Amino acid sequence: MKLHLLSGGRIRLRRATYIPGAPREATFDAPVPCFLVRHPKGDVLIDTGCNPAAAADPAGVWGGLAKAMPPLHGPGEHVGTSLAALGVRPEAVTVVVMTHLHFDHAGANAMFPNANFVVQGAELAAASAPDAEAWGYLRSEWDTGRPMRVIDGEADLFGDGAIRLIPLPGHTPGLMGVLLDLPRDGRVLIAGDAVPLREVLDEDLMPRNMRDAEAARASYARVRAIEAEGVLVICGHDMAQWQSLRHDADGYA
Repeated sequence: MKLHLLSGGRIRLRRATYIPGAPREATFDAPVPCFLVRHPKGDVLIDTGCNPAAAADPAGVWGGLAKAMPPLHGPGEHVGTSLAALGVRPEAVTVVVMTHLHFDHAGANAMFPNANFVVQGAELAAASAPDAEAWGYLRSEWDTGRPMRVIDGEADLFGDGAIRLIPLPGHTPGLMGVLLDLPRDGRVLIAGDAVPLREVLDEDLMPRNMRDAEAARASYARVRAIEAEGVLVICGHDMAQWQSLRHDADGYA
């Protein structure tokens, strides 16, 4: 089994959203990670990143969300081109695991016409609520009409312990991490926006965009416990960490 890191775009974020007390005008450039897991039972994509069309027309695609989180990537930087560099066609992807359904994680769902999407039930409910767009969900992006495998709680994707889905709510009600057990490089936790920046976990900070602070703190504790077992934790939008990871074609195995 192999893990490949993919670019799903880049966005600019306000530092004060994540770091209490940061100047309101301070911003940082953030990666939008996606991941390809090459499992013996088939390729698994984790998140789809930003809608490729947002690069050329942010307001037209994202509406008011584009002002808060403007895209930085060009039209050729998206999950599709990242997959193409590995020789993978979007039509060949049959499983897409959604850490959550926000527009910067589910924006290219329509690119995968043959995929079954895996999502937590609590996340699907949040994304379907009347006020969903105010919370960062765009139904036109995450809901492509493809089948969804709805899970509640932990799940072993293929029943072999290699890809485990771990609920890590707080940022959203149904956010989940993906715990991989790689034969050479050991275990990796894709924590997503449960841990957006390494600084948040290290200094026990509470970002303003955590919908449920109590749940978020419980998720921090879960991540710390997993990390204490020697697991590599990959954060959701940490550029310094992202640049330090392996992006070559060999990936992690």
